[in-house]
Amino acid sequence: MTTKKRKRRVGSIKQELLRKSREAALAAVEIFNSPTIHFKSEIFIVLMNIAWTYLFHAYFRGQKTEYRYFQVVNGRRRFDHTKNGAHKYWELERCLNDSDCPLDRDTANNLRFLIGIRHEIEHQMTSRIDDLISARFQACCLNYNHYLKGLFSRVRGIEENLAFSLQFSSVSRLQVEELDKIEDLPGPIRKFILGFDGALTEDEYQSPRFAYRVLFVPKLANRKGQADEVIEFVKADSELAQQVNAHYTTIKEVERPKYLPSEIVRLMKSEGFSDFSMHKHTELWRSLDAKRDGKGFGVQIANTWYWYQPWIEEVRKYCQQSKIQ
Repeated sequence: MTTKKRKRRVGSIKQELLRKSREAALAAVEIFNSPTIHFKSEIFIVLMNIAWTYLFHAYFRGQKTEYRYFQVVNGRRRFDHTKNGAHKYWELERCLNDSDCPLDRDTANNLRFLIGIRHEIEHQMTSRIDDLISARFQACCLNYNHYLKGLFSRVRGIEENLAFSLQFSSVSRLQVEELDKIEDLPGPIRKFILGFDGALTEDEYQSPRFAYRVLFVPKLANRKGQADEVIEFVKADSELAQQVNAHYTTIKEVERPKYLPSEIVRLMKSEGFSDFSMHKHTELWRSLDAKRDGKGFGVQIANTWYWYQPWIEEVRKYCQQSKIQ
């Protein structure tokens, strides 16, 4: 095989690994956010484990790091194989332990915690651990997106494919000291969490890359027509954070309304712009590059694009200026 063909093959495999990695991560979040699934944490951990493993394999392939198990026999590599003859590739924990691992300490701690939980749930059914460790799941997602874009500059992140999950109950923050109150939490899992957290320094435990804890506050727009964010982030050392840090709040707002293109076309027609069509709508968003990151006009969820209220205002302005009848 020529050098050129070898490079092309390496690049092709790396892209395939990244594609599968992103799909696994998106599936993990989609399932965790589903109101009809109660086996959330277990599925999330398994899928994110796969997502991170493929991400590592793609990175190591680009760095020309050998990530297959092998033994050196008589000065030559002898690769380990499964009973069916396939190469044995590094699992996530082995990737984390390698000297070429590109992750920071706290991100690695987050993954090692999830790996440990996965080892425990492999052998027993769990319940009521979603709220208990959801902050660590959130950190895992943010860390994944950070390194996906940081290590592979041409690869899109997953934030544009995800929406904030609506909840119909208050957000609870179960702390480690409350573990004993959960009667049906398996003893081995309780023991693992206490042991893992107890081995961390205070800085490691408080790191947002280990567990992403957020403050939810209801927020009103300053003027009519101004879009509201569902969540407002405040700095940990700000006056507001210091005032409410010890208190719990609930989500009182709803997610921003979303509209399909067909709904926008019907709305414009109902307002008297009868000539406005799906074709004109498509031409308009393409001419304004309205789906570009940072525009804030909409969001893609799975394979469907939804538009926010500010885009409707943009469409209405276009119809008025163009004097569409």
